[in-house]
Amino acid sequence: MSFDPATLKYDANGLIPAIAQDAETGDVLMMAWMNAESIAKTLKTGRVTYWSRSRKSFWAKGETSGHVQLLKELRIDCDRDCLLLIVTQEGPACHTNRRSCFYTSVQKGAEVEILRPMAG
Repeated sequence: MSFDPATLKYDANGLIPAIAQDAETGDVLMMAWMNAESIAKTLKTGRVTYWSRSRKSFWAKGETSGHVQLLKELRIDCDRDCLLLIVTQEGPACHTNRRSCFYTSVQKGAEVEILRPMAG
């Protein structure tokens, strides 16, 4: 059965959440938005391309930072309204220069920084 991005469930803006997970470690790296065209670009090139809601344009992860995400596998959740991107991440995934965007933990009612920026 061939994959058709049109069969996914998008929100009112034509977007679907996409979670990037490191293929080697299983760490959750980031969450961003995709649309049918960015999914098609990602599948065609192997470089993960998201849709920027603020800029209203495509952005291939790493196009300015060099911190590229290469797609290893695209998974669809059971409701077809969320994507899991298994990726090889070159350098930090977060714009704060951290490996993951999920670097703040709530512990005993307080926010705790659990990941420091990467040396670079």
